[in-house]
Amino acid sequence: MRWRWMVAWLLCTVATGVLMCVWGLGGLDQVSAAASVFGTVVGLLGVLAVWAWQGKPRHSSSDTGQITETAQTLARVVRRRWEDEAILRQLFEPAPLPVIWTCCRRWELTDRTMRPDSAILCHADAPDELVETFKRTTRQRVVVLGPGGSGKTTFAVLLVLALLRTRNTDDPVPVLCPLSSFDPSRETARDWLQRRVTEDYPVLSDVQRYGTSSIVELLTEHRLVPVFDGLDEVPEARQSEVLAALNNTLPTNAPLVLTCRTDDYARAVQEATPLANATVLEPAPLHVGEALAAIRLAAPTQRRPEWDALAAHLSQTPDSPVGHVLTSPLMATMARSVYAGGDRDPTELTDLRRFPTLPAVEHHLLDVLIPTLYARSQRQFPAGGWNAEKARRYLTFLAQGLSRQGTFDFAWWKLHTWSSALTNPWRRVATWLAITLVGHLVTNPFLVLFFGASWETVPMCMAQAAAVVPMFLLSSRAPVALTTIGHRTGFSALVALSGGLAVSPAAVPFLPGANVAHKVLGATVSIGLCLWLVVLAAGLPAPPERPNRGCPGIAQWSRRLPRALGIVASVAVSSSLFFASYTAYLHRDGEPRFLASLRDGLVIGAVLGIGLAFFRWIRSASAADDQESLEETLRADRLLALLGGGACALLFVLPDAGVRTSIWFANTVTDLAIVTAFRLLDNGVIGFVLALATCAWPYYVIARFQFAARGQLPWRLQAFLADAHRLGILRRVNSTYQFRHARLQSRLPKALSCRSHALLPTCQAHIPIQQPHCDPSGVPTCAASRREGHRSETKMRDM
Repeated sequence: MRWRWMVAWLLCTVATGVLMCVWGLGGLDQVSAAASVFGTVVGLLGVLAVWAWQGKPRHSSSDTGQITETAQTLARVVRRRWEDEAILRQLFEPAPLPVIWTCCRRWELTDRTMRPDSAILCHADAPDELVETFKRTTRQRVVVLGPGGSGKTTFAVLLVLALLRTRNTDDPVPVLCPLSSFDPSRETARDWLQRRVTEDYPVLSDVQRYGTSSIVELLTEHRLVPVFDGLDEVPEARQSEVLAALNNTLPTNAPLVLTCRTDDYARAVQEATPLANATVLEPAPLHVGEALAAIRLAAPTQRRPEWDALAAHLSQTPDSPVGHVLTSPLMATMARSVYAGGDRDPTELTDLRRFPTLPAVEHHLLDVLIPTLYARSQRQFPAGGWNAEKARRYLTFLAQGLSRQGTFDFAWWKLHTWSSALTNPWRRVATWLAITLVGHLVTNPFLVLFFGASWETVPMCMAQAAAVVPMFLLSSRAPVALTTIGHRTGFSALVALSGGLAVSPAAVPFLPGANVAHKVLGATVSIGLCLWLVVLAAGLPAPPERPNRGCPGIAQWSRRLPRALGIVASVAVSSSLFFASYTAYLHRDGEPRFLASLRDGLVIGAVLGIGLAFFRWIRSASAADDQESLEETLRADRLLALLGGGACALLFVLPDAGVRTSIWFANTVTDLAIVTAFRLLDNGVIGFVLALATCAWPYYVIARFQFAARGQLPWRLQAFLADAHRLGILRRVNSTYQFRHARLQSRLPKALSCRSHALLPTCQAHIPIQQPHCDPSGVPTCAASRREGHRSETKMRDM
């Protein structure tokens, strides 16, 4: 860590040398600009002291107690999360579908060292059988195959819950991780799994409580059971690479579960090899009678005769389209959601004129799911329900956006990637420049009202917003290789210097002296160092990959307080010495003011140190055990963005305000407060905006406002998503939302196209029926819908 302190002092020495050069060039006429530089050096020393003090983590590895506590906490959080999710997915309402899982008979999909065990058989609705089957398999490694909608994810969720309910203290913890975000070309399977567990369960990020290597130790000791869900959701060109990475980078004797569609797994096995030492399971077809029995349990008593009529029809015509549809667990649950509420007649599915084919029945169930559930919700909650047609429009836009991004996961912090105003660098600059100008319009008039400034100064103050233009442009082009402290610090200095150069023409009129070149140089260096202070503290103004987690709290205060006091003390002492030296030089031919300068520097440094400690406190916050909802994650990021913005606004103006106080005023605390308030109203918004731009919440708000103004998304997006999740249209997978099934996501845009084409004669070409058919909710089932069949989902997976 010694080299960090050397770099910190070297940078401060260079900054002080620049100060002396400015003095030498301009004499005492440039003392205002030079003083700003000098004050900024004080703040820079504080930030670099924080950076140097951090060094390496205090704990090089987690001890046994921390590892055990990590496993217990993880098991508790995983169980609570997936129990809530299982209830919302109606997996236990009234009971799981009785899907039977047996050993796969396709030898080419099984590791050559494994032999199919014909005795392996379990029912998805029997938790004890799930646990027994998993523990009976060789080395507890299982591959779950099946066609789309066969219940693979349901099997994974039920297995995770069954293992957690029967788990002893030393048993491994099952963790469900969707594979869609895994890219073997960027990271190993082990590193990706460690990152996903940490990101999906932010409570484990508390280094003081769980150490720095608890997840790694759990993986090494085989105390985690990763449940990799959805190999088929990985782009097809990457599926074989993912399978090879699981074989090559994870121990072949470590327990794990992998789910995938049969065809995708067969294709990946041809290019790679089957998952080593794994037992392969596949589902038996769901018997239509068992599916009807499960659905009837959820139906109201007064609607049982209709289900009896449907059962009678299926007994007479077992090969009818509706009979084949109900053998799919996905479609059986869709039918339960649509018809079990008692507001629709299930016998309509027997109408062969409306539903002549299996795809026609499937598309009908997918199309009426959303209007049926929202209409039912409006009847239950007349005052707070969402309009069904608007809800379908919003969900269709979400489905289209996810399809364009080639993903199934909706993360609120990625919504800005759907907007060209935030993805295009120049448009992003224009957006943030407009926000900065609005901030100036709000704050600058108070300079006239409270401080007596002239109105002519307002446009000159607003011109300082130009600092954000080059800083945002350079940040958007930051090299990916900025992985070391030195590289990030150097690039941050370049970004800050560009901002200082851009704002210097607007700051020159406020500086004394006649030499314009000297004033431009002084303003550039002074403001550039102030901006560097902000960038070092907050980071580059660019969209983050993940939101901030957790809220500031007093947890582990006994360990954090000494470090915070050390930061305040070091910055205060450094500030006091620098200010005393500066004042001695400035008044070398006059009355000495050494003691007064020590006092002023001590006060300014203490305030600056408190600001730095506060910023570190809010940025190092860890999540609480009960932080489960995505709304709380958004609120946490919003809180940290606003608090960080206020702290950076103060960091940006305080050094300059302190030096100006020592030059032009009587060096009292009241004078310092007045000058600081003036500078905050003058250009504090720049530091505030730069700090906001490092957080995810502002980008989400801008994108949400843009789409809501166009009517594509609701203004209360999080409330809408939570309601769709409650209704079972969306499902939650750790930190993201997904549609209930990929079929629903891919069907929504096509259903919109069908509704549009239903108004045209050409939509009904080439089919015997000449008019579009509508179900009772008014949803047309056009020919284009029936012709698509099962191709829609395949296209979505191939993106």
